[in-house]
Amino acid sequence: MDTEAGPGARPHAPGTGRPVPEAEPGVVERWRSGGGGELVELLARVREEVGGVAAFRLGPAPTVLVTDPTAVQHVLARFPERYVKRSHRARLLIGDGVMAATGAAWKRQRRLLQGQFTGPGMRRYEQRITAAARTTAERWDGYARTGQVLDVGREMHRFALDAIWRSLTGYPLDEETERELAAVEAVAAAVPTLPADVADARDAVAADLARIDAVARRAIEAARSGVAGPDGPGLVHVLTEAATERPEYTDGLIRDELVTLLAAGHETTATTLTWLCLLLDRHPTAREHALAAGGEGSPERRQAIQALIHETLRLYPSAWILPRHAAEDDTLAGYSVEAGTDILVCPYLTHRDPGLWPDPEHFDPRRFTAPDGRPAHPGAYFPFGMGPRACLGLQFALRESTVLLEHLLPVHVPEFAATPTKAQYGITVRPAGPTPATLAPLPA
Repeated sequence: MDTEAGPGARPHAPGTGRPVPEAEPGVVERWRSGGGGELVELLARVREEVGGVAAFRLGPAPTVLVTDPTAVQHVLARFPERYVKRSHRARLLIGDGVMAATGAAWKRQRRLLQGQFTGPGMRRYEQRITAAARTTAERWDGYARTGQVLDVGREMHRFALDAIWRSLTGYPLDEETERELAAVEAVAAAVPTLPADVADARDAVAADLARIDAVARRAIEAARSGVAGPDGPGLVHVLTEAATERPEYTDGLIRDELVTLLAAGHETTATTLTWLCLLLDRHPTAREHALAAGGEGSPERRQAIQALIHETLRLYPSAWILPRHAAEDDTLAGYSVEAGTDILVCPYLTHRDPGLWPDPEHFDPRRFTAPDGRPAHPGAYFPFGMGPRACLGLQFALRESTVLLEHLLPVHVPEFAATPTKAQYGITVRPAGPTPATLAPLPA
């Protein structure tokens, strides 16, 4: 089973540890008196005051914040059966897709999709990713010729949506589908502010959900008819074929998997690429060093570009917070955790821990190329999560980001007319505002 404890795991010893140290009530009170603000601000204060395993109270029961690498690994990788996912925040959007599924259903769904995003499975999407990158590069060439203002964040969403749509359906993204699928981003952005009542929440985004369902229905019907796109069959074909042997793959579940892959397969990549462009605007020498690492297509340049991506993911991880629920009593890093306790694992804060990452707020891609540039502990860097529930699309996301940057970095430099001054912490960490820019050629 993929949830068994790893080699060398200690025997389960529930209730033998010390109580989890708890933040003083004043920490929460000061945060609330300041208007609440972003949750990450409270979590940062709790970690600073208490440490890498810390309790705090927003209600009658304590929540435990986990940022210590060893504790992170314990929760996510070594004993995931003790720390489980409950309802996903975006369930309204993704339904019973693999990100929200639990138990035996999750195992079946993950097993079907796993091979599509690793090793040989990834190779079938290489040409589709490259085609999406070339389309974006050609569009940027046009912007550069005309001096047209573009929104970098919108462009990155357009590229990432094209790449995942080609992979799902075999078709390039057309303008009508792009307009309709903007509803995916709209619902995802609305999730943190929707009413707690499920029916009320669904009513609030009913029009967008209807648009998404219509696009999914057309894609499923096309796949079931046996008509492949110009790039060949896509992932939707894999799902419809599975339905012929697995009765659980109803049209409803296929829709949920399709929307899950759409949402997870473009939002996180687009956000990472947007942050990277903003970081390179502030640190232009990082671009110069990446391009100077090797010639076009060389392993050295590719490694340097991937270091840019990893350092961006360190600062702005794809999943900035990972909620879990203690299914049983446990001892975590020497502390007793009772069954029923809510756990918040926070990659964002682990990645910015000065005890792990010297000068953590500084953008320095050399952390990922220099010997001993990054912490050795696996729990110190996990932008896609870790353990059996780590993001399925990790390789896909890294590959599409790398390919796009190989096309754009040598040719175009976005010159921003304005840049967001804050981040927005929803399902992902997004720049809070537009990113208008014009394109300038690299200096000779």
